[in-house]
Amino acid sequence: MKIVFLSTFYPFRGGIAQFNALLYREIEKKNEVEAITFKRQYPTLLFPGKTQMVSQKDIADPIPSRRWLDSINPLTYITTALKVKKLNADLILTKYWMSFFAPSLGFVLGMQSKKTKRIAILDNVIPHEKRFFDHAFNRYFLKRNDGFIAMSEKVQKDLLHYLPNAKCLLIPHPIYNQFGEKLSRNEALSKLGIENHSDKKILLFFGIIRDYKGLDLLLKSLPHLEESYFLVVAGEVYGSFEKYENIISELGIKNRIALFNNYIDDSEVKNFFSAADVCILPYKSATQSGITNISYHFELPIIATNVGGLAESIIHEKTGLIVDKVSENALANAIIGYFKNYDSAKMANEIKIMNQENSWENFAQRLLDFSQKLN
Repeated sequence: MKIVFLSTFYPFRGGIAQFNALLYREIEKKNEVEAITFKRQYPTLLFPGKTQMVSQKDIADPIPSRRWLDSINPLTYITTALKVKKLNADLILTKYWMSFFAPSLGFVLGMQSKKTKRIAILDNVIPHEKRFFDHAFNRYFLKRNDGFIAMSEKVQKDLLHYLPNAKCLLIPHPIYNQFGEKLSRNEALSKLGIENHSDKKILLFFGIIRDYKGLDLLLKSLPHLEESYFLVVAGEVYGSFEKYENIISELGIKNRIALFNNYIDDSEVKNFFSAADVCILPYKSATQSGITNISYHFELPIIATNVGGLAESIIHEKTGLIVDKVSENALANAIIGYFKNYDSAKMANEIKIMNQENSWENFAQRLLDFSQKLN
């Protein structure tokens, strides 16, 4: 099968590019695949992070992609659409995670031949941080696809709100496996420079810091925990960190936290997950989270709030704990209960079994089988 994969690829970095690279490598084993990516993904003024590009430390897979599309230049919508059409693909895959990309991706899809099937892999439909154009842009993009892959029931439900008759296959997010093997706890703590906290219960908050991810709730839960609990916060801040600094200062918990407020290079990811005793996802809203699949790669249990589709990827009391109430008190109680009542080794074994099912090979095969059934 000849496939065009239109989305974010190397030299862009981040979770979307990593997902696409892993899926591309699996699909190309039995198919002819052309990767098409952006000349410009986000305008610099609209990008809240420090850089969109890979660094020398990133373990990035240099996917051979064609940089044709500019997200804010309509002329490239036309030229990209025409170039893609000339490739005469059987299938066009896109990855959709933000309505900002609906005009560029939707235009390209709308210009393709009817014999070319179009499938969108949906991270989100209704975004965490809403904008006035979301509804119109979502409709524009979604209507230009023949089928969809959703990785959580929440996303599938949001899709069917727009297109009640949409052909959609639900496939769990595969496990990220590109970050290397787990280190010993002591080695990981040493690499992070916090080996003097080896006697503590290490809690990990990992990933881009945005308001909906609830870091403020986690920080406020710390005073409810004994001094034996220590929090590691690792991730680049999108926006200002001032709110969190104020909470840390007001609560007097600075000595109970290690802050790594920067983009975590791929080569460093294993240090954080190997050092931790549990990964915390204190989200206020969510669809699914790629962090769960990094944590599962390292067989690290998760404590997560019961929002969006998070609970779908966590088997309560087997691979982690689900916190029903989104509050600092409920979060603190769940953390205390985890260390008091559960065997982390048994949870790690349950995660290992789950990982065997959620492989990239299975994801790719189910996607391709689905594409063959589209009319």
